[in-house]
Amino acid sequence: QVQLVESGGGLVQAGGSLRLSCAGSGRTFSNNAMGWFRQASGKEREFVAAISWSGASTYYADSMKGRFTISRDNAKNTVYLQMSSLKPEDTAVYYCAARRSGAYYPESDPSSYVAWGQGTQVTVSS
Repeated sequence: QVQLVESGGGLVQAGGSLRLSCAGSGRTFSNNAMGWFRQASGKEREFVAAISWSGASTYYADSMKGRFTISRDNAKNTVYLQMSSLKPEDTAVYYCAARRSGAYYPESDPSSYVAWGQGTQVTVSS
């Protein structure tokens, strides 16, 4: 049982930075790998990044490498997404999600996640 709430979205200029937070609750939060996804208007949900339960391993979509950094602080029940060098095409609703244990699908597949936040809007101006 995991509940997730994203925050930190907003309007930024191209080239700027933003840090998103995902606050989780639930007894097993620290045992879940976590992921960030995004969905732009009229487009499919897209994988952004994922992090293992301990934070030792991270995964990124190729287009995010070098610009986005995922991290977590299990003591605070929070996962973060630090975004830099933002581009207008990064504009989307960003969601955090908790991955189920023993998932058969890769980190990039949303079907391997069992809990989702409501999302936070990120808008990058040209």
